[in-house]
Amino acid sequence: MILIADSGSTKTDWCVVEKGELVQQIFTKGTNPFFQSEEEISNEIATALLPELKTNEFEAVYFYGAGCGFPDKIAVVHRALTKHLKVEGEVEVATDMLAAARGLCGREAGIACIMGTGSNSCYYDGESIVANVSPLGFILGDEGSGACLGKLMVGDLLKNQMTPELKEKFLAQFNLTPADIIDRVYRKPFPNRFLASLSPFLAQNISEPCIHELVLNSFKAFFKRNIMQYENYQNLKVNLIGSVAYYYKEVLAEAAEAMGIQLGTIIQSPMEGLIKYHA
Repeated sequence: MILIADSGSTKTDWCVVEKGELVQQIFTKGTNPFFQSEEEISNEIATALLPELKTNEFEAVYFYGAGCGFPDKIAVVHRALTKHLKVEGEVEVATDMLAAARGLCGREAGIACIMGTGSNSCYYDGESIVANVSPLGFILGDEGSGACLGKLMVGDLLKNQMTPELKEKFLAQFNLTPADIIDRVYRKPFPNRFLASLSPFLAQNISEPCIHELVLNSFKAFFKRNIMQYENYQNLKVNLIGSVAYYYKEVLAEAAEAMGIQLGTIIQSPMEGLIKYHA
């Protein structure tokens, strides 16, 4: 029996797998060692995961997470996992980007992308990530992500670049004031999660020309600033994973066509592919 975890900034999907079959699935809050201490991560495992697990003994644990790209951050997550889980064999902590690549491409080469709360991309040779354009986070990059879309939308609304009707509708729907938004973005923890939580408003109002243009341009920027830097990208299909990619498929396809990008698989979660990979 093995445990596979796919963790973004918003949620973590834990799957207990036996002989290639899913036997239990649990969702907890997202884990990111860039923003959370070892104690916070350990506490989430102890209070949200352990009470739901039927056993805490596993042959192996594979944890894929946002922020798990550096040795010190990997060590933080590794210690938190092994503190609460009894593992006979391997405990692998790797990036959510590797999860996307393995989940989308399996053991074949291709371009794999994440487009959820954050965004990222890589060229994957079937075994490992061989090229990666740094996403830089939602302040400097993360084009096309939920956090970036939320940031752009809020900026346009508060600077009166959208209609007064849209601004009023948005503030009423989320029960927010401009002061609330400034406080959540600049003073409260996890501004990326907050901004991403606002992005569904874009999907609900995608027929509005100004909103359609905002989303389309953000996706074009994702392709231009990330995908078009990979060698031979014109001859490779671009596979995407994540809630934004999944729910904005039509606008994403429009942006890809405009930029000369071939889209491949678009799925919401890498877990099905990860289960096959590790089986």
